Amino acid sequence: MRVIGCVGAVIKDADGRLLLIRRGHEPSKGLWSLPGGRIEDGETDAEALIREIAEETGLSVVPGGLIDTVRRPGAVPGTEYDIREYSAEIAGGTLTPGDDADDARWVSPDGLTAFPDLPLTDGLLEALRSWGVVDA
Repeated sequence: MRVIGCVGAVIKDADGRLLLIRRGHEPSKGLWSLPGGRIEDGETDAEALIREIAEETGLSVVPGGLIDTVRRPGAVPGTEYDIREYSAEIAGGTLTPGDDADDARWVSPDGLTAFPDLPLTDGLLEALRSWGVVDA
């Protein structure tokens, strides 16, 4: 199994809404997830997080602490993503989907289960609940 290092971010706005992106590429194309992506050679987690969030959302962030690490199947058979999820704070920018995000929006935590137009990636809601980001 080839393991690919990735980062993701839990970002909330002043109203407590969570930032989600709709994936534009496999795996999980068309599903909503936390913003993030692969760590490039020579990057620290913080550098990758700042770059990925800017590419996918147009926002600049200040990375916070590590929340958890999750494993997800990769897009290619025989690969697996090792995703380190961090908290992050918005430092500037304008929310604009880009790179491999088809859309980006702020979602109230109760909206994660109340709106069927927001199909989530496998395991996301359970992870957010276990991290205390949304109510159980």
